[in-house]
Amino acid sequence: MVVRILFLSDNFPPEGNAPATRLHEHARRWVREGHKVTVITCAPNFPEGRLFAGYRNAWRHVEMLDGIRVVRVKTYITANEGFLKRTLDYMSFMLMGFVMGLFERRPDVVVATSPQFFCAIGGWALSVAKRRPFVFELRDLWPASIVAVGAMRKSLTIRLLEKVELFLYRRADAIVSVTRSFREDLVARGIHRDKIHVVINGVDLERYEPRSRDASLACEFGLEGKFVAGYMGTHGMAHALPKVLEAAEFLRERDDIAFFFAGAGAERATVERLVVERGLHNVRLIPRQPKERMPALWSLCDLAIVPLRDTPVFATVIPSKIFEAMGMGVPILMSLPEGEATAIVRNTRSGVCVPPENAEAMAMEIARLADAETEMEQLRRQAHEAAPQFSREHLARSMTGILEGLLR
Repeated sequence: MVVRILFLSDNFPPEGNAPATRLHEHARRWVREGHKVTVITCAPNFPEGRLFAGYRNAWRHVEMLDGIRVVRVKTYITANEGFLKRTLDYMSFMLMGFVMGLFERRPDVVVATSPQFFCAIGGWALSVAKRRPFVFELRDLWPASIVAVGAMRKSLTIRLLEKVELFLYRRADAIVSVTRSFREDLVARGIHRDKIHVVINGVDLERYEPRSRDASLACEFGLEGKFVAGYMGTHGMAHALPKVLEAAEFLRERDDIAFFFAGAGAERATVERLVVERGLHNVRLIPRQPKERMPALWSLCDLAIVPLRDTPVFATVIPSKIFEAMGMGVPILMSLPEGEATAIVRNTRSGVCVPPENAEAMAMEIARLADAETEMEQLRRQAHEAAPQFSREHLARSMTGILEGLLR
């Protein structure tokens, strides 16, 4: 069965964050299987709120990427910080995605993704206008995560957002959750289990595989001969990165250990300021990098640091970077509340876990692993062996199976 998929997402390559990567890696496989995929998105600007080179914020621009038809629409652009401005950004995409979607050929199914659900509102409205099934891809429990990171307190606004959230869950013909924990949360709130499917994040094994350390990059960033603990990805409010810097401060006398940060986001300026203020000569900072360069950057890392703040909602999430680390054969250091993600790492024996926001425990474990060559070799092997069960190839097929099921 050939499925015509209309997918709304306000992130898409050349942006390299988790939503953009997941959609691209799924969609190019759907195209390979013969499905027709149109993605409605905006001009790439995440997370700095600046247009990527070669793009403009046009009313409508159509391009082809790996066989995927990409329709970019004009939106209000701002950096990934500040609730009000980001909400205006989200709402502008909701409106423009819906309006421009009306001019698209009638699809078989409309899919829209979170983390925020304004995108999903646009997708639901399009599904009504096109009289086609609506699928809500649930990537985050928004607005709960807003409260969890301290961006907003419980208030009338949050309660109104929660009502909209539940409305969308009920109106969706299917919900595709990226974690089992999200599914259980929805069931507890009265959403029928039968329409909630789980397709977790994964890794593109065509791109991410073990490789020798890139010698030229190691030289460029002063990482030669170092045990490198790396943080790759968005520098956001959820990630407790000041605590990682505290761990670096504990280890500043270990000349053989370095911390390596690559990315951008709302907390990037804070990270840069703290590194200067504390004189952390053992920390290397580089800006957000193109997706194509990420495997080479991962090759510099002996250990992947995966931190989140110590709040219950983060026990329900699975950071997607753990799967890239597995693909590269890089052991994982988890520092987040016990839950689904820590269970994956423990069950696959692909890394170690320390309590969230505990800088001293993180530092002690990094120092211990830097001196444990035999254990590190075993963790590298186990991480790589775990990766195939999280292959994007398999996960993409799982999702098309869900979409096809709505059309039978």
